[in-house]
Parts: sequence; C-alpha cells; structure tokens
Amino acid sequence: MSRVVRLAKIIRIAGRYRLDEFTDTDRLPTAARLVLRLFPWRLHGKSELPRGVRLRRALEELGPVFIKFGQMLSTRRDLLPEDIADELAKLQDDVPPFPERQSVAIIEEGLGRSVTELFARFEATPMASASVAQVHAATLHSGQEVVVKVIRPDIEPVIRQDIALLFTLARLVAKYVPDGKRLRPVEVVADYELVILDELDLGREAANASQLRRNFEDSKLVYVPEVHWDFTCRNVFTMERIFGIPVTDLDTLRGKGTDLKLLGERGVEIFFTQVFRDSFFHADMHPGNIFVDATDPQDPTYIAVDCAIVGSLSDSDQYYLARNLLAIFHRDYHEVAQLHVECGWVAPHTRVQEFESAMRAVCEPIFERPISEISFGQILVYLFRTARRFDMEVQPSLILLQKTLLNIEGLGRQLYPELNLWDTAQPFLEQWVQDRYSPQSMLLRLQRHAPSWLEQLPQLPDLVLDNLQHSRELERRADEQQHRVDKLRLHALETTRRHRRHLLAAVACLGAAATALPGGWEALSAAPPVSWLLAGVALLLLWPRDP
Repeated sequence: MSRVVRLAKIIRIAGRYRLDEFTDTDRLPTAARLVLRLFPWRLHGKSELPRGVRLRRALEELGPVFIKFGQMLSTRRDLLPEDIADELAKLQDDVPPFPERQSVAIIEEGLGRSVTELFARFEATPMASASVAQVHAATLHSGQEVVVKVIRPDIEPVIRQDIALLFTLARLVAKYVPDGKRLRPVEVVADYELVILDELDLGREAANASQLRRNFEDSKLVYVPEVHWDFTCRNVFTMERIFGIPVTDLDTLRGKGTDLKLLGERGVEIFFTQVFRDSFFHADMHPGNIFVDATDPQDPTYIAVDCAIVGSLSDSDQYYLARNLLAIFHRDYHEVAQLHVECGWVAPHTRVQEFESAMRAVCEPIFERPISEISFGQILVYLFRTARRFDMEVQPSLILLQKTLLNIEGLGRQLYPELNLWDTAQPFLEQWVQDRYSPQSMLLRLQRHAPSWLEQLPQLPDLVLDNLQHSRELERRADEQQHRVDKLRLHALETTRRHRRHLLAAVACLGAAATALPGGWEALSAAPPVSWLLAGVALLLLWPRDP
C-alpha cells in the first residue's frame, strides 16, 4: 500500500509541474493518452517556468532520494541537455534532522556502549543533516574534538522502494520520452543505485577516507581528517573535527589575504595527482565537501571531507586517458580516434576517419575561444557524447572522473577566474606519460610483478605440457570433426547421385509405359497390365527416401 501512496504522490507532483509535457504523447497507447487528457493536472494549464526549473522543483518536493538522484543526474552532461543539467546542479540536499534519541540509540547499538562511556561530551543537536545521515559534534575522553556521522534510521527500505519506482519511471522515459533511449535512463538509475547503497555503509566511507589520508600524508596539497576506528562501524563514523573556511566563502578568504591563484592551481594538481599517481580519487568534490586551511594565507591547504564516493581507473584507462587529453590539446584528432579504438572504448569495427571527423567538428569551435575560457571538463563531456554515437559504453569510473573534473574546474575558476587549466594540466600529463615509460618506472613495475612470476615459475613446465596436451586434444577433436564432415559430404553427394539415377530410371519407365499403350496416352483406361506395372515402378523410384 505504501508504494501505491508514494506513486500517487509522484503523479500528483508531476501533474502540478506539468512534467507530462516531457513526454511524446503520440507514442503513448490510446488508453494512456486518454488518461493524460482526463487527468486533473490539465486544470493547471501550461507552465511558464522553464522545463529545467519545473523538473528541479518536482524532485525537491519528492524528497531526499529523488534530490540526490537529481544531483547525480546533473553530472551526466554527456546525456542531458545543458539547460536541464544546469538546473539540476542547483539541487540542495538540506533535510530536517531526525530525533536526537534515535541518533543516540543508533550510536549505542552500533558501538555497543553508552554515549557517556564513548564520549566525554556529545552534542545531541546535530551540526548538519542530509538525506542519508546527520552529523553531531563530540569530544573523546582524550580531549580530542570529533564529529560523529549517523545513518538515518530505517532509511534503506525507503531508498530501495524509491529506487524501484525510479526504475519504473526510467523504463517509461526510455519508451515514451523523445530521445529517451539515448538518455539511457535505466542505466543511469542502476549507477545511482550503486552509489546511494554504498553511501549507507559508513565503514566503507571511513576506509576511503583512511586511504585518501595516507595518499596525501606528507603533502601540503590536501588534508583529510583522521578516522577513529574504535568509534566507527557500518552506521556510525567518527572522525577528527576540522576547523576550516568553506571554499565558497571568498570574502573571508580574501580578507585573510589568501593566495587564490595558488589555491585554484592546487585544486587542479590534486585532481591529476589522485587520478594518475594514485588511481584513487575523491569523486564527490563539490564545494560543500571542501574547506580551506588558511593559517598561512600564502600557502593554503585544502581540507576534504565526505569520502563516500571514490573512483579508480585501471592502468590502461589511465594511460589512454592521459594520451587522449594530450592529443586533444594538440588537436591531433586522428590520434584521439585511434586511441579510442585501441583501448576498446569504441567498437573495433569503427572507422577511424569517421570518428576523427566527428571529433574535429566538435572541438574546433571550442578551440577558437581564448584558452583560459576553454573548459577541460566540457571537452570530456563532448568527447564521451560524440563517442556514444559510435557505440561507446562509458564506464562508471570515467563518468565519475568527468564529474569530478567539472567540479574541480568550476571551483578553481570560482577562486581565480583567470585560471588556465591547460597550463597546469599539460606539464603534469606530459611528465606522467614520460615517467610511466622511463627505465626506472619499468624496473619498478618489473620488481612489483617479479614475486608473482617467480611463484609461478616452477609450475611453468607443467603449464606448457598441459597446454601442449590441450592443444593436441583440440587438434584431434578438430580432425575427428573434419572427418565426420567429410563423411557427411560424401554421403550427401552419393544420395544426390542416387536420386538422380532414380529420376532418370523413373522417366524411362514412364516413357516405356506410355509407349506400351496401343492408343498412346488417350487409351490410358484400356492400358495393359505391363503399363501399370512400369508406372508403379516409376512411382516407387520417385517416392522420397531418407538419405
């Protein structure tokens, strides 16, 4: 019943914002078109609000799960029109907190001790509240200040129910909305399901934060708060409390004399370091998750929180992505096309010249603008969008990377509008490609793989013999199969010849039977027995037989 009530609410809100105008009514079944015409939402008339605004407001009214889905959808600029993507990016995840006693109960059940035993001080009133969790300030008995993140009670069944409804809506969009199939709504919802369900496991988020902190342990680029594992479980996450300036508070940063140009450039460097050095990047770096330590305004450091969503690339994806970006920078579209085929991002039968031409048509107008205005992230969006026409299946990790780059680029230019992303990125990429194939790097990779190779070395003779035996067995089976095929071919040939001989004999018998008639064919009724006998023989010869 709850699902029916929820569906009724969705229909009511969709009607209020006239989301039916997104559908192609001509493609709907007759019954559905009739229902749409009779529905009370027609009383609202056509809305004067832009379609993106109407969609955003509808998602806001539908609640946290739909808001978060809209946020994720806004990152799929390779699929969405610009106006809708821009409007969905404005969605704010601001949710009323759940009761304090429930928060305390979840902490005590998860960690197995009372709040007074766990903490010297615990603020029951939350600092912030979002769709999946809320955060409380606390102090450990050691005196260290921490924040405690708590998953909302009974949120998982609600999320699963809403995701089931989202899948239903996605299938309808794919079927009835113009360009619905191109938007791949079912695939988008499936990606979202993985992301939102991962966010319900705070132990996973803590592990991500711990890894990211270790990667930048001795770096001035970014600081990640310490995880307190003794106070962390699947639905409770305790970490060091940080005191930084929100990265969007430009007035405070300027007031302290912060070097905003350096801060913008460091954001870009952080991104490329995570992607290419570590292959482990924070994939939710929107402004709400980033703070600045401006203790030394001329040497500012980023502080990153909320590591629930991280991305990772394979070695081959790292390499091909770096070379693709460099090739785009040099406007070498033939290499871009060739790399897409080589790494399997597009189908192997793709004509390189065709893909090259498509990329040139997309990129050349962009490069006519001043280089400081060119969006690196937008180039990736255009790259993926063009590649989709050639049956490219964009992997979730590449989508996360595209989203993160758009966030970092937008943030960097907000801090320092004249930021030239290319000047920062190009030397990094060129150095990374050069280092990857330096003798030292090759030696390190050989050393890394050597233990595995040495472990398998004693088994090598057996593996070779097994492969030889397997090869001989396959060869023997192939010979047997060929022998059977030859026999069948000979049998079919012999059968054909036999049928041909029977046909000739039958024709001869029929001719003889006709000749034996005294009056020819007209005297058939008075035919002598020998004629009927010859005709019968001919019939037997023509009768179909099994081969």
